[in-house]
Amino acid sequence: MSGLYFDQFEVGQVISHSVRRTVTEMDNVLFSAMTHNPAPLHIDEDYCQKNTQFGRRIVNSAFTLGLVVGVSVQDTTLGTTVGNLGFEEVRFPAPVFHGDTLHAETEVISVRDSKSRPENGIVLFEHRGYNQNDELIATIRRAALMRKKP
Repeated sequence: MSGLYFDQFEVGQVISHSVRRTVTEMDNVLFSAMTHNPAPLHIDEDYCQKNTQFGRRIVNSAFTLGLVVGVSVQDTTLGTTVGNLGFEEVRFPAPVFHGDTLHAETEVISVRDSKSRPENGIVLFEHRGYNQNDELIATIRRAALMRKKP
């Protein structure tokens, strides 16, 4: 188990995640198909070349969200989370393209004891995703119900 317990998180703590991931065309097309998202912005190269400001397909933002949060799990919540409580704010300040290599960091925004579950606490994380040029591509605020140290 590599996740941290509630008691190990401190406000302002920043965790840099070592896992990096290059996003492929297959990732984008398969994810879009699996989630029934037919938007030409993700699956139609000809459409994008002729009708979009980017001139090429952009990666499905739900995939980007999942990848940025997923990269954080091993260092933060693996085996120590009771459950994800929700996403408070999700932003995509720059697009992700096929071939971009993403990396992420997580900042602890707040920690508090759970009022209804004394054996747990709530941590608010801000996950930040970057491309290979260190350009910010996503910010995601996520609340998690965490186990306290036994």
